[in-house]
Amino acid sequence: MPAITADTLTLPRIAGPAASDTERPVRSVTTGPRGYEGEGFPVVRAFAGVTARDLDPFVHMDQMGEVEYQPGEPRGTDWHPHRGFETVTYMIDGRFAHQDSHGGGGLIADGATQWMTAGSGILHIETPPAELVESGGTFHGIQLWVNLPRKDKFAAPRYQAIEGTQVKLLSSDDGGALLRVIAGAVDGEGGPGATYTPITLAHATVEPGARLNLPWNRDFNALVYVLSGRGTVGPVGHPVAQGQLAVLGPGDRITVAADGTQDSDRPALELLLLGGEPIREPVFQYGPFVMNSKSELVQAVEDFNAGKFGSIPPNALMPHWPLR
Repeated sequence: MPAITADTLTLPRIAGPAASDTERPVRSVTTGPRGYEGEGFPVVRAFAGVTARDLDPFVHMDQMGEVEYQPGEPRGTDWHPHRGFETVTYMIDGRFAHQDSHGGGGLIADGATQWMTAGSGILHIETPPAELVESGGTFHGIQLWVNLPRKDKFAAPRYQAIEGTQVKLLSSDDGGALLRVIAGAVDGEGGPGATYTPITLAHATVEPGARLNLPWNRDFNALVYVLSGRGTVGPVGHPVAQGQLAVLGPGDRITVAADGTQDSDRPALELLLLGGEPIREPVFQYGPFVMNSKSELVQAVEDFNAGKFGSIPPNALMPHWPLR
């Protein structure tokens, strides 16, 4: 799991708790079921079984892979629409190509993030590049959907390409954990992602036996998703493992710890930490549209069918199928 690595001893350290700080308790732990997305790539449905109230402002999250493809096996999506939210694709390992109907696009590779604001409406595609389809290789990433409040539902579409080298790197107080801040801020240190909805998104690597304790905005909810490995979450040490999501209650800080022994192919505890300011507005979702009412969903479908989300560009990316 390469993403972006660094010598934690050279990084800024996250400050310890103040005397008045409280730890966020674990309210629930759920295990995401496995399924398939797009043209057939395997995913874990990370938010399955969790109430919308606990997730707000997030709508959906898939862990894509982790899978080692054989030649000819990699899959992506075909061209499809979105309206009313933002999609965040974080590639931990492997490569994904992106293109959209508003001029955004590029290659998302190890540790990079593609942040697409669908807003008023957009068409896009995410697909493995042709050379990866032909050769096979490791594929592992996250796709997160971040809701937009009513006032921003029809914002102009926007694309942000965040390279792995741009994320803010921090270390736990003992140097045993590396934190990559993609968006929002931790301990006053901000990541590069620009968001309409105030959120924090970070990827932590916690070495065996190490512990990470970090401050968290009291006004945000808090979710901890296990990408890989085994460990504990919260002040009383609830056990968690790969594919599980912990929903935390109110407080000032989050504590996670890695078990002292990990599997040889998963040498550390890998976590996605995310939270945001709840929007607290009605959510009506129909496939790739996330709106505030049923009538807005009907309008989204009509606008898409009328070609109002833009056009597929000339010489556009298309799903690549190997020659048989």
